[in-house]
Amino acid sequence: GGPNVSTAMAVREQHGHDESMHTCAPPDAVVWPQAVGQVQELAALCYRCRVPMVPFGTGTGLEGGVNAVQGGVCFDLSRMDAIAELSLEDFRVAVEPGVTRKALNSHLCGTGLWFPVGTVG
Repeated sequence: GGPNVSTAMAVREQHGHDESMHTCAPPDAVVWPQAVGQVQELAALCYRCRVPMVPFGTGTGLEGGVNAVQGGVCFDLSRMDAIAELSLEDFRVAVEPGVTRKALNSHLCGTGLWFPVGTVG
């Protein structure tokens, strides 16, 4: 509720487009889950009610993937931004989906490691 859900048009429009040329197609609502369990509950509810789910990261995509062309609920995962585990020995890091490349590189500063743009994994 409250600060974790919005149906305000300005918020919906912000989440209804990315950096692509596609016209804004806002979702019906935007939610900010903060834990895996909340994502699971929201996904189950959307599935039961046959409501489209649209994931949202930073809005910098170029493909129009955040456009809610059939309405639905936008899952903004930016508040799930914990870096759970870092293993320098095997170059492995476990992050929540809201961790940005810049935040990860800030966390890695001083370790001799970095996460370059374009890396898949």
